[in-house]
Amino acid sequence: MLKGMTAVVTGGSRGIGRAIVERLCRDGANVVFNYATSKEAAADVVRAVEAVGGSVRAVCLDLKNPDAPERLMEAAQAHLGGLDILVNNAAMAFSPVPLAETEVEVFDSVMAINTRSVFLTMRYAARQMRDGGRIVNISTMNTVRPVPGIGPYAASKGAIEQLTAVAARELGPRGITVNVVSPGATDTDMLRGANPAEALRAVAGMTPLGRLGEASDVAAVVAFLTGPDGRWITGQNLRATGGLA
Repeated sequence: MLKGMTAVVTGGSRGIGRAIVERLCRDGANVVFNYATSKEAAADVVRAVEAVGGSVRAVCLDLKNPDAPERLMEAAQAHLGGLDILVNNAAMAFSPVPLAETEVEVFDSVMAINTRSVFLTMRYAARQMRDGGRIVNISTMNTVRPVPGIGPYAASKGAIEQLTAVAARELGPRGITVNVVSPGATDTDMLRGANPAEALRAVAGMTPLGRLGEASDVAAVVAFLTGPDGRWITGQNLRATGGLA
């Protein structure tokens, strides 16, 4: 389905990002992804993809650094020879803290990774992506289902959604679609590390489908939007939440 296409995925070594990398590679795309610290996790992704005949390359770059997003895009462009797909998945989460107690440094770090890096990779894509390309930005259900203590995180993701809406209109004349996928409670190491088992069971029971999402569920939505069947969808926010939001 994506044979011969080239893709960049940010934050591709774990969780949803890894599932997206593996799915795009399985569908035939040549993928470059970044990781910040998890060298062994990134290497494991590369081994898993190459074991089934896929093409993938990992680049160590911390997107909190102002020049890292464009360095990633330039490295990918040099390796891939062109750009067809961009998936902005990298994000910084943190333990819930009331606004009154949130440090400015935490706010700045969240916005740098979750929003500024998306702006910079999208800006690069707007200049260099081939006509007919696909951009997918990963947000969260918490922009419509807010909870206490996640102000900077929700704000960073809300900004992504607005960047997406504007870019869809700017890039549409070139046949480039720009969309958001907003996962709900997804069974990843990050979610399990931040919540006790009883809380996860309670959340699973709140979904009409009676379970937590899997990373592969989100990757499947991304694959749809980046594939040929997603050609008529742009400027949209697809909520992959199992009906939770």
